[in-house]
Amino acid sequence: MIITSVQNTKVKTWCKLHEKKHRENQQKFLVENEHLIQEAFQAGLLEELILLEGFDLNLNFDKERIIVNEHVMTALHPNTYMQKCLGVVRMPKVQANLGNKILLCDDVQDPGNLGTMIRSAYSFGFDSFITSRGSADLYNEKVIRSTQGALFHMNVIRGNLMDFIHKFKQSGYKIYGTALENGKGLSTFANEEKVVLIFGNEGSGIKEDILKECDDRIYIEMSRFESLNVAMACTVCTYWFRKD
Repeated sequence: MIITSVQNTKVKTWCKLHEKKHRENQQKFLVENEHLIQEAFQAGLLEELILLEGFDLNLNFDKERIIVNEHVMTALHPNTYMQKCLGVVRMPKVQANLGNKILLCDDVQDPGNLGTMIRSAYSFGFDSFITSRGSADLYNEKVIRSTQGALFHMNVIRGNLMDFIHKFKQSGYKIYGTALENGKGLSTFANEEKVVLIFGNEGSGIKEDILKECDDRIYIEMSRFESLNVAMACTVCTYWFRKD
């Protein structure tokens, strides 16, 4: 059976996932394109598979494949191009064991930046990614797309950064904040076994009270420009402190 009406109960429920409050209530979110759906499936988080009429996906998904027409797909994904598949994905559970390599984001606002940072942290072996409550929504469509699926595999947490920092200090982590003022060059740092890297807001950087808790401040030595976009800086630093 093909769903042809946007008044269908399932369609109404899916459409609500475009709003943060409904994502949090349902603990689910929508993903687009084959790659992200494959990644969600491999992580064991894919709940429902929505396919455009006439299209199929080579995926060993043992639940019902739900077929919709173009009218419904447009309502579910109101962009300038027609999606052929969507996935309803369950939010990953937070893992209590945060691991040894941890990244903190202090009010990073741009969804593309936040998503790229998650992707870099996962790529270079970081175990947990913690964002402040003032950062962009983790399940914003642009964040999800920018992670390229890393979001489904990474232990990602939203919370009070100071609470986490105090716990890390008690557990023997080296805590480094990125800052130009009073910073030391990245190349002077050893790759610590237990390390926390902190990155700040695109305009104002890391809050001063958080910087005061850091063991040291890092800046990236450069030949020309003074600083990098926060996502690019994150990529450089996570590579330097990568897990071997």
